[in-house]
Amino acid sequence: MHILIAPDSFKESLSALEVAKAIRNGLQASLPKATFDLMPVADGGEGTALALAQNKRMTLKRVKLEHAYSQSKEVSYALDHEMAVFDMAAICGLELIPENERHSLMVSTEGVGEMIRFLVNEGVKKILIGVGGSATNDGGIGMAKALGYDFKDESSRSVEALAKNLSVIKTIQSDNQLDLSGITIVVLADVTNPLCGPDGAAYTYGPQKGLTAFEIEQVDRDLEQFYEDHFPDLLGQISLGAGGGMAAGLRAFAGATVTSGISYLLDTIDFDRRASVADLVIVGEGRLDRQSLSGKAPIGVAKRVPSGKKVIAICGSVSDDISGFPINGIDAAFPIIPNIPDSKAALFKKTSVNLERTGAAIGQLLL
Repeated sequence: MHILIAPDSFKESLSALEVAKAIRNGLQASLPKATFDLMPVADGGEGTALALAQNKRMTLKRVKLEHAYSQSKEVSYALDHEMAVFDMAAICGLELIPENERHSLMVSTEGVGEMIRFLVNEGVKKILIGVGGSATNDGGIGMAKALGYDFKDESSRSVEALAKNLSVIKTIQSDNQLDLSGITIVVLADVTNPLCGPDGAAYTYGPQKGLTAFEIEQVDRDLEQFYEDHFPDLLGQISLGAGGGMAAGLRAFAGATVTSGISYLLDTIDFDRRASVADLVIVGEGRLDRQSLSGKAPIGVAKRVPSGKKVIAICGSVSDDISGFPINGIDAAFPIIPNIPDSKAALFKKTSVNLERTGAAIGQLLL
């Protein structure tokens, strides 16, 4: 039996490659004669740069940014000649902010623009940006500030480029914008949500970014008004809600194209050929829930698997709102946590062990 293992990372715990290795180790205990193809994947969220670097033998580098989560911080990116890829989550992501301190009205995306400016100055001609996993909801205006845009209120005074100020921005000055002619920027979106509305950036992801019900309504209204005033053609387009509206901002201010992160990665790493020779495909992520159906890695992988081949998901947990398998190409899902430990730290510490145990149990079913 030949098994293709193509998981995403488990947020705040293991990288995609570490997850794949742990699953393989568990399966080997029950299926010693099986062969394995480890394919770490990402969907445009955290871990995208690392997954591309590992699959495409890109060089991982680091740069010190002055505005990564409003402070000076070293951030990783992957480089291959004149192409670079980085994760927005590494600059202003949820993983950087303690849960009780998250409040996306106040988190800047300026570091994303700072990274773009740095890469352009380094001679990079193609920039891929994974925008998932952000702690922001500013529609990309912080990023635009770093590219040279200036946002002014009705009195022509410059305002701070934060989500809380979207409603007071009346004019945009672009006299000092960075010259991006000859530069290709591609947004790798991890979701298909539009910018605004009930399925938009604020209503869908605002709660995990620290917004109250009142603030969610406010941010959604402010984003819609801002884009209606300045870039009305972008409203309603799929995936532009990714990254708290960063996908829309990169379209508007940097001329970026937006594509599915998981589809781009699978095309890049020869997934279709590798899946065609597999007897079984295993996918996974930290939590499988309804949001997973909006372009996340497990569903993206499962939909590309040739008809007739089984797909199993191994996840940290499976939400109660996911049932009725097979669903979107996944035949069955197995959570790795038999019971919830008292602390998050204890939970993360046992991720690798739990993955191996679950892999071994699945292997027994395949004997």
